[in-house]
Amino acid sequence: MHRNHRVYLSGGMEYASDEGRDWRITLQEWLQQELCCSVFNPNIESARFFATQYPGVDFRKLKKEDPALYKIIASGLVDLDCSELANRTDLVICYWNEAAMRGAGTKGELTMAKFFAKPVYMVTSIPREDIPGWVLGCTTELFESFEALKEYLAK
Repeated sequence: MHRNHRVYLSGGMEYASDEGRDWRITLQEWLQQELCCSVFNPNIESARFFATQYPGVDFRKLKKEDPALYKIIASGLVDLDCSELANRTDLVICYWNEAAMRGAGTKGELTMAKFFAKPVYMVTSIPREDIPGWVLGCTTELFESFEALKEYLAK
């Protein structure tokens, strides 16, 4: 059903432990091996962006130390992600947790996906009544675990 698709891995980074790398790496490997999907992993793409555009810059420190440069870099990251969502992504997998709720990027990614009619599969243990209505309005399917998502995608 979802073989050979381009998948965008959406979820908290700024306020997440290790910027959400663990779940993305694990899911990316599964998607590539089991479903032959290509994956847009924002952790990898952000690292590539910094290596080519801003090598050696400590982005998180800039928020306080150089707000003007921080805004320029943040704008570049937003452009990168929005272009990917609009032009290359077939579906979005979102991990909705406290880090995603606290930040803004995930909400923006889900809104872009909705606007461009891309399915959004959300994995969350947060009770539905505690998820903002806007976010639920952007979501195609909800899953309580990554295992449940994988079962669905493998069908």
